[in-house]
Amino acid sequence: MASSKQAAQTPEQEIAQLKQQINYHNSLYHQHDAPEIPDADFDAMLARLEKLEAAHPELITPDSPTQRVGDAPLTSFSQIRHEIPMMSLGKVFTEKDLLDFETRIKKRLDTDATIYYSCEPKVDGIAVSLLYENGLLVRGATRGDGVTGEDITHNVRTLGDIPLRLSELKNSSMPTPTRLEVRGEIYMTRSGFAQVNEAAAGTDGGKSFVNPRNAAAGTLRQLDPRVAAKRPLRLFVYATGLVEFADAGSDGSVNGSVNSKAENDANNIVDKWPKELSEIFTLLQEWGFPVNPERALVKGANECLQYAETLLQKRPALDYEIDGAVVKVNNLALQADLGSNARTPRWAMAYKFPAEEMSTFVNEVDFQVGRTGTITPVARLEPVFVGGVTVSNATLHNMDEIARLGLCIGDRVIVRRAGDVIPKIVAVIPAKPDSDDDTDSDLNSELKTRQRIPIEMPEFCPACHSPVEPDGDVLFRCSGGLVCPAQRKEAIRHFSARAAMDVDGLGEKLIEQLVDNGMLKDVADIYHLTAEQLQSMERMGSKSAENLLQAIRNSKQTSLSKFLFALGIREVGEATALALAAHFGALEPILQATAEQLLEIEDIGPIVAEHIAVFFANADNIAVIHRLQDAGVHWPEHQPAVQSDVLQGKIFVLTGTLESMSRDEGKARLQALGAKVAGSVSKKTSCVVAGPGAGSKLEKAEELGVTVIDEAEFLRLLNEFS
Repeated sequence: MASSKQAAQTPEQEIAQLKQQINYHNSLYHQHDAPEIPDADFDAMLARLEKLEAAHPELITPDSPTQRVGDAPLTSFSQIRHEIPMMSLGKVFTEKDLLDFETRIKKRLDTDATIYYSCEPKVDGIAVSLLYENGLLVRGATRGDGVTGEDITHNVRTLGDIPLRLSELKNSSMPTPTRLEVRGEIYMTRSGFAQVNEAAAGTDGGKSFVNPRNAAAGTLRQLDPRVAAKRPLRLFVYATGLVEFADAGSDGSVNGSVNSKAENDANNIVDKWPKELSEIFTLLQEWGFPVNPERALVKGANECLQYAETLLQKRPALDYEIDGAVVKVNNLALQADLGSNARTPRWAMAYKFPAEEMSTFVNEVDFQVGRTGTITPVARLEPVFVGGVTVSNATLHNMDEIARLGLCIGDRVIVRRAGDVIPKIVAVIPAKPDSDDDTDSDLNSELKTRQRIPIEMPEFCPACHSPVEPDGDVLFRCSGGLVCPAQRKEAIRHFSARAAMDVDGLGEKLIEQLVDNGMLKDVADIYHLTAEQLQSMERMGSKSAENLLQAIRNSKQTSLSKFLFALGIREVGEATALALAAHFGALEPILQATAEQLLEIEDIGPIVAEHIAVFFANADNIAVIHRLQDAGVHWPEHQPAVQSDVLQGKIFVLTGTLESMSRDEGKARLQALGAKVAGSVSKKTSCVVAGPGAGSKLEKAEELGVTVIDEAEFLRLLNEFS
C-alpha cells in the first residue's frame, strides 16, 4: 500500500488517507487474522494520525481510530432500554430434545418440508447490543435482563473487533441503514485470559479471574475505558436487531418494529434486505464485523446433531470457550411465522454441551509425592459430573494456591475441567447469609452446617515419613531422596547417570521394569542384581545382562565428588559436590557437618547448606550409604581439592549449552585445575566459554574484549592440563 505522505496534499487529506489505511489493516488483523504489515508499521501510522489530529483538533471525528479510548472514566453506568428485547434461548441437552425441537417447528408451520438451520458455536461470553446511526457507532449496551441493559459505549469503543464506522458495501446497491442494531458476544480468548491472570499474579494485590467469561464481564463493567483497552477482548456477531432505512415505509423499519407486510413488500429497500440468516452473516462481515468461522448451514435436525458432535470434538482446540451449539431456523420469514414465547424465540435453540464448571464439596485433602520429591496437595471431592466425566479429585498445586483460594476442607467449590485438562478448583463458594432468597437453599444449608478445617502441609512425607523441607518460596519437598518410594525411579536414574556413578546400560525403561517388579527398592539394590533377575526383563539377553553387571562392578570404583553428586541431594550439582569433597577430603566429616560448617565453603549458601544437612540427618539415607559401601562402592580417601594449579588465578565464565558435558561438570573440571568459575562477565574475567544459545554474557565479553572460546577449544584446554 502506498505511503500516506505520497498522496496527502493537506492535513485533512492525509488524515483521511491514514484513517482509511488504519481501518483497512485493522480489518485484516481483527476480522481476517491476516495482517499484511508488522505491528511496528501499524503503530507508526497510528502515531502519525495522532500527531496530525493533535495539531488540527477540528479535524477529529468520532470514527477516528484514535478515539477508541476516552480520557476520563465514568462515575456510574446509565441504563439503556432495548427497543427490541434481547431474548434468551431455550436449551436442550439430549439428541431427543433437539429432534423434538424440529418436530414442534414442523407442527407449528404445518409442513413436512426440509428445514434449513444456521448453526454456530454458543460462545461463553457477554451478549451486547451495538447501535449504529448513519453508519457510525453511537452506543453499546449489555443485554441485562433482556429489556434493560447498561450503557458500555465507552468500553466497546476500545475493542479492535468493533468497527467505529460501517464499511462500504462493495457489490450491493443497499444504502447504509439510518439505524442498525448489531448483536454479538464479547469474549476473552483462553490465551488472553491466561495472560491477564499471569499479569495480575505479578502485581501486589492483583486479583485473578475465575474463568474467561468472568474476566470479560469484569472488564466490560470497568468505568475506566483505559482498563478495557488493555484487556484482550474479542467479538463475534450473531444477529441484527433493529434495522431502519430512511425511505423504508412510514417508520423506516425492516426488522424489529416491522410495518405491514404489504408496505414492506412494496418497498425496494426492504426487498434488498436478506431473506436468510446465513445471508445476514455475509452482510455483517462486509460491514466489518467478525463472524464465527465455525458457523454452518445444515438441513434437518440430524445434520444439526452432526454439527454439534463435530463442534464438541473441536471444543478443546478452540481459543475461546463455548458451552454448546446454537441452532436457528435460517429462513427469516419462517422465523417470523414461528414467533416467540414470553422469553424465548420458537425458531432457535441452544444445544448444551456437558458443563466445564460445576460446584461440589471438598471432603478431604491428601498430599502426593512426585518422582522428584515435590509434595502436592490434592483435593478429594464429592464426585461431580463436569466436562463430560465424573471428577472426584483436583490438584491444588501448592500451599500458595490454597491460601489464594482461601480453601478449607468442607468448602463448596467451583471445579473446572476444560477439554482434557486436569480438573482444577477455581473458586470457593462462601455460604450466603440468611435471607428470603431460597435459591440453592439445600446446598447453602449444607454448607453452613459443614465444619471448615484448615489445610496444613504435613511435617513428614506421607510416602516414607522423612522430614518435609521447604523448597524455595512456594514448594515443599521430601528429604528422603534415597529411600522414598515415590522418588525411587528418579533417584536410581540419577544415581546411574554418566556424570554420577556411570552405570552404563541401566536406562530409564529398565529401571521402570526393575522397580515395578520389586527388584530395586533403593540405589543400593543395584549392586545386588543377578544375571537371572536381569534376564527376566524384556529385551534383556544373557550378553546384555553380563554387560550391565560388568558396568555395575566398574562403577564401584569412583570418586568422592561423583558419589556425593550421585546421592541426588537437592541443589548439589557436580561443582558443589566437588567443592564438598575438596573441603572435607572424606565422607565422614561431611556426614557430621552442620549447616554452619557447610557455609564455610565458598560455593555453598544457606539454602544448599540446609538441604545437605537435612539429607545427612536422615537415618534412612545414612543406612543406604552404608549399604553402598558394604557392597564395595569406594573411592580414594583424602582426594586433593585441586589436581593442578595451572589455571590458578584465572576466572572463567560458562554460557550457552555444552554438548559434551553439563555446565556443572565443566565448572568442576575448571575448579580441579585451580580456576575460579564466575556467574557474570566483568573486566576481571579471563575467558568466556560460549556454547550454542550464548546470550548477554557473550555480548558483554565481546564489549569488554574478553577472550571467548568455543566448546572444542575448551575441551583442548582441559585435555592439555588434565
